[in-house]
Amino acid sequence: MASFYQDRDIADPRMNPGDEPYFDAASQGRLLLKRCSSCGAYHHYPRALCPVCLSEAVEWVDSSGTGVVYSYSVTRKGGPTDYCIAYVSLNEGVTILTNIVDCDLDSVRIGQRVKVVFKATVGGAMVPMFSPDEGKAASA
Repeated sequence: MASFYQDRDIADPRMNPGDEPYFDAASQGRLLLKRCSSCGAYHHYPRALCPVCLSEAVEWVDSSGTGVVYSYSVTRKGGPTDYCIAYVSLNEGVTILTNIVDCDLDSVRIGQRVKVVFKATVGGAMVPMFSPDEGKAASA
């Protein structure tokens, strides 16, 4: 039997100093990453130093918001509704921990193309999650 994603209560994010631009952009439907101006590496989660070269020359940049499912798990007994937690590898080369939403959870597959969507938390903040990118074929 298919398990369809259902909207569920999403806890408000815990904000660290400097996270405001990330969540402000999310409220506008944009996914931001940090990029190092010294070595060019993208990184997520956002932080003040580049994790590759330790430079402080990092800046916020818009992500394409698309990628592929690297790994996932569907939780069926962890709460009132089923949900899918996943690692998504973005086109920019970083992998982020997220949820797969707005689909039949039994159809989620490793290598599946996904795109960012934004869901509201109980307090109204928007957080990025991902849904299948129907316009793109899954990678082999």
